[in-house]
Amino acid sequence: MTAASFPVLGLGDRNTKLAVLAMAIGSFGIGTGEFAIMGLLPNLAADMVISEPEAGHVISAYALGVVVGAPLFAVLFAKAPRKPLMLWLMALFALGNFGSAVAPDYLSLIGLRFLAGLPHGAYFGIAALIAASMVDVGYRARAVGRVMLGLTLATLIGMPLATWLGQYMGWRPTFAGVGLIGVLALLMIVRFVPQIQIAEGASPLRELGALKRPQVWLTLGIAAVGCGGMFSVFTYVVPLLTEVAQVPMVWVPLILALFGVGMTLGNILGAAMADKALMPTIGGMLVFNVISLAVIPWTAQFWLSASISVLLVGFTVAIGTALQTRLMDVAEDGQTLAATLNHAAFNIGNALGALFGGLSIAAGFGWASTGPVGAVLALGGLILFIISVLLDKRWQPLDIAPQPAE
Repeated sequence: MTAASFPVLGLGDRNTKLAVLAMAIGSFGIGTGEFAIMGLLPNLAADMVISEPEAGHVISAYALGVVVGAPLFAVLFAKAPRKPLMLWLMALFALGNFGSAVAPDYLSLIGLRFLAGLPHGAYFGIAALIAASMVDVGYRARAVGRVMLGLTLATLIGMPLATWLGQYMGWRPTFAGVGLIGVLALLMIVRFVPQIQIAEGASPLRELGALKRPQVWLTLGIAAVGCGGMFSVFTYVVPLLTEVAQVPMVWVPLILALFGVGMTLGNILGAAMADKALMPTIGGMLVFNVISLAVIPWTAQFWLSASISVLLVGFTVAIGTALQTRLMDVAEDGQTLAATLNHAAFNIGNALGALFGGLSIAAGFGWASTGPVGAVLALGGLILFIISVLLDKRWQPLDIAPQPAE
């Protein structure tokens, strides 16, 4: 099956649906593998005879793999056909998780989680490019959004199931299960994803050329800074609910599921909005982020309003697909590198949000202070967005071709 088998239409074509589903299963596996360990740190720490902060380094190792692997694969394999590269990335992800399931000690687990994280960003970037190439321009964001839907469903379904499995059977079967999802995705991709031709002249140097474009850096900055606010709150959401809103621990998993609901709704609606009006969607979502995060010190005082806030903070992920689509527009002939770096930028946002939120708590401002901290980060992303818009307006006249003489 080749790209020619896919009519350039919307998302109603059966072949397109199956291809997107195959890639979304890979997204689901990656998302489950990334988030599940957060609920199993006590189990892992007890089994490895280490402290929970030391166990947290397992998460950091995975995140580091994402940041390193995204540009590495995009540049080194710039000339590789996208489908075979995606298959190798998914195989590496599955291998890293199977290896994690049998890791003999703490240090080897750290190394294997780093290995499992390496294909993360590159997989999502390449999957986004393939999905967008199969539909009309007016459906790009929705095609990308459906691939990313697997990631958001991982927070709603995959993470709770993996946590439940880990609590009853241990953390090792959880990683083995994630590896099996990777194998399923691998088989689906082989069967249903088309071969996509590499653009003529593709090379590592051409991919690196994307980094010369200010709009690429600004878009990545919006992801890293503007989306860090969500992680500022989500990292410390459990003590926020139990200590501030006085939510009984038995209800916390249900409220956390609202975060996954918000992410899923944000992914679907955000993609549709981005196809209609890309830049207004990015700007509007950043304003939404600032407001929804800034009010948390007040909404966190009551369990009902706190639950609504958790839902709204999850909805802020709506900006993700829009930023991925924006990178396709501004990267020109360096799209692979730019698309993969988007997910590295989100992981940087994860680190920034957790860092600044933690500093605020350590300074004595309380758990609810993570909301205003996140609002400041979202405001930083909004400033970068305004700069991006102003640059677009500045250079737009230069892009207008001169009219031929009569």
